[in-house]
Amino acid sequence: MINCACGSGTFHKQRDKVVPRALGKVVEIGIGTGLNLTHYDPAKVECVIGIDPSAKSWELAQERVKAVPFHVEYRGLSGDQIPLEDNSMDSAVVTYSLCTIPDPVAALLELKRVVKSGGSIHFSEHGLAPEDGVMKWQNRINPIWKRIAGGCHINRDIAGLFATAGIALPELETMYLPKTPKIAGFNVWGRAEV
Repeated sequence: MINCACGSGTFHKQRDKVVPRALGKVVEIGIGTGLNLTHYDPAKVECVIGIDPSAKSWELAQERVKAVPFHVEYRGLSGDQIPLEDNSMDSAVVTYSLCTIPDPVAALLELKRVVKSGGSIHFSEHGLAPEDGVMKWQNRINPIWKRIAGGCHINRDIAGLFATAGIALPELETMYLPKTPKIAGFNVWGRAEV
């Protein structure tokens, strides 16, 4: 269900805004079924190391992994534990994953640790809407939503998470995704600087 929802055309348009900007050695938190893989620019990417706790999702990703010309590696852990050395990656990608990671600030701190100084984190996430009425409903249904949507929180303040982790956001854009209910459709994307 999550793979189908996050693999819709609207979400692919959002991925196109951020994923092709990654370069060099890339760490991707929440690689899942590999929905981002075809969005990377193969001329810019040396390899992608995907972090995800779901071995089943990685199995489902194999067709996409085989379709890209760069090396893709899987590490079966949550994003708040990245088994990479400090300053070892050129950039990072995280799309539609900060909502499910139990400790998203820890995950961002891990990205800050493994991405080289001056590197970027490219992200697109759904999260807490700016309108009081929408926010009220997000907070109200979040406990049920988490149970039916694989631990997804629809009310996380994405920009606030980056701020708490001490990561600057020189590029930040927001909008409600078209053809998506407002409670699940507020999208935040851009580039964070490490």
